[in-house]
Amino acid sequence: MTRSLTPDAVAELLRPLVPRVLGTLVRRYGQFEACEDAVQEALLAAVEQWSGGEVPGNPRAWLVTVATRRLTDQWRSESARRRREETVAVQEPVGIVPGPGEDRPPERDDTLTLLFLCCHPAVTPSSQVALTLRAVGGLTTAEIASAFLVPEPTMTRRITRAKESIAAAGSTFEEPSAEERPERLRVVLHVLYLIFNEGYTASSGEQLHRVELTAEAIRLTRAVLALLPDDGEVAGLLALMLLTDARRPARTRPDGALMPLAEQDRRLWTVPVIVEGVELISRTLGRGPAGPYQVQAAIAALHDQAASTDGTDWPQILELYGVLEELAPSPVVTLNRAIAVAMVHGPAEGLALLTTIEGDSRIKQGHRLDAVRAHLLELAGDHAAAREHYLRAAERTTSLPERRYLQSRAATFLSADR
Repeated sequence: MTRSLTPDAVAELLRPLVPRVLGTLVRRYGQFEACEDAVQEALLAAVEQWSGGEVPGNPRAWLVTVATRRLTDQWRSESARRRREETVAVQEPVGIVPGPGEDRPPERDDTLTLLFLCCHPAVTPSSQVALTLRAVGGLTTAEIASAFLVPEPTMTRRITRAKESIAAAGSTFEEPSAEERPERLRVVLHVLYLIFNEGYTASSGEQLHRVELTAEAIRLTRAVLALLPDDGEVAGLLALMLLTDARRPARTRPDGALMPLAEQDRRLWTVPVIVEGVELISRTLGRGPAGPYQVQAAIAALHDQAASTDGTDWPQILELYGVLEELAPSPVVTLNRAIAVAMVHGPAEGLALLTTIEGDSRIKQGHRLDAVRAHLLELAGDHAAAREHYLRAAERTTSLPERRYLQSRAATFLSADR
């Protein structure tokens, strides 16, 4: 049975198949880099042949077949045909697409194993993100480079180094041991979290959002949750992404400028996504010890369920930030807790808390400390100091929408002084 699809529909069809096809090839033949390149070529062939044409009844088998032929061609060109064919001959058959009446072997989903491989500790965090998006997400190198605003050759080198690091570490396509698994899963979730954050608030450029990255992070996290349905932190991360992304329609003004949470039109928030996120975190909390992602999701749920900033349960949020600071202490957590402290106990106490992290190198060079301090100074009525820190934050951010917002806040106080 065949069907005709548009190019966009073909891309949507291909995305979830990428880790399954790549996992099949790497499990059979090893050589992650060669298999990954072959799958990318098969994906390009599929987009070219299926767009406006006929899609095979078993797209996954088609991709496996085409990618395997690419591998065979490569190995033959390297004068290794005989040895490779002898190896393949004793392994499971490839390239056979079962007919309508034939039995199909059960498909093994290697998504999680592939994520573990891409997030190997030998690979740097930035390369883990890039390799995950390419090998598991199915994005092309050009798409990833565009999303992170770097030249395509730069991203190509980053991905190549990641694959070389995996090969040098002697990694094989198998899940980590029971002892290694929790830490490796933690890295996988962190990589997905980084992908989502870059999509939700782009670190640089003219656009606040990179929707393709948030969508891909949510899709991949859903895939991990399907494989690990009882893992509370996987569920917590997905809930956090959903509850955060639900606010996206209200985060920018018509000109693309940032709209802070307190000023957003909450009627624009995506209610079904909020409902899904709240139900997910409600089912998860209480099943076992809460982890950092579950706590962050609970905080996001309180924001999403409030009718306004004033109607938000700030005391509960402050308590949850206290829990989060015990589970995963960081200057960013303290920064957010300072806002909650200010909402509950007044801006003076929030400003006092900020002094405890102002010397931390992890946050001192960025713009967020100045931005939060400016906001709390504004709440305290010290408009001259608030303006100074808004301008300092604007100078330090590389996001144009954030810069425009911070500059507009500073300009407001200049106008008021006049």
